[in-house]
Amino acid sequence: MYEKENNRTELKHKTVTLAMNAFATKGIKGVTMDDIAMGLGISKRTLYEMFEDKEELLIACMLEHQREKNVFVNEVISNSVNVLEVILKCYKKSVEDYHKTNVRFLEEIKKYPKVCELMNDHKKKNSNYVISFFRKGVEQGLFRADIKFDIVHDLLHEQIDMLIHSETFKKYSFLEVYESIVLIFVRGISTDKGIGILENFLIEYNAKSV
Repeated sequence: MYEKENNRTELKHKTVTLAMNAFATKGIKGVTMDDIAMGLGISKRTLYEMFEDKEELLIACMLEHQREKNVFVNEVISNSVNVLEVILKCYKKSVEDYHKTNVRFLEEIKKYPKVCELMNDHKKKNSNYVISFFRKGVEQGLFRADIKFDIVHDLLHEQIDMLIHSETFKKYSFLEVYESIVLIFVRGISTDKGIGILENFLIEYNAKSV
């Protein structure tokens, strides 16, 4: 019985991993449950015994992605000297992830209400932690003390969400817009000391990108 449950858990993990990669590269609409079952070499019935529908599978993917992100952030925090270093390392990782993500995934995820609810709940729960993180940057002399971080934090997320569905993406790629928004945001809240760290990061980052 234990072995059977263990095999089922392992299969669920493999399913989520395969689905995450497929959704990210092809978009959500471009991947069917048949595709997932075929990729795993299992019957569609077995797949539906684990996940009721595509949205439930997508929720499992988002939860796993968040778990992996939390592990990464905790590792970065433990190996960084200040909060700006943490933010810039996380920014670099997000750009790497977006390079592997089809923009259709970002557009289509809005069509799944349960997934959107999950993402909004996480954003709300995470908000106070992120804001306290920015305030720690003020104590470290990296961020300006006159910034209302609760406001600019919400504006940053709303701006990115809004631009995904705007005409801007007909002129520029998502990554170009995302990089511009985040870097302008960080520069805008930073002190001279923080801007110096940002400039050094960009010199090194751009040199590696060439």
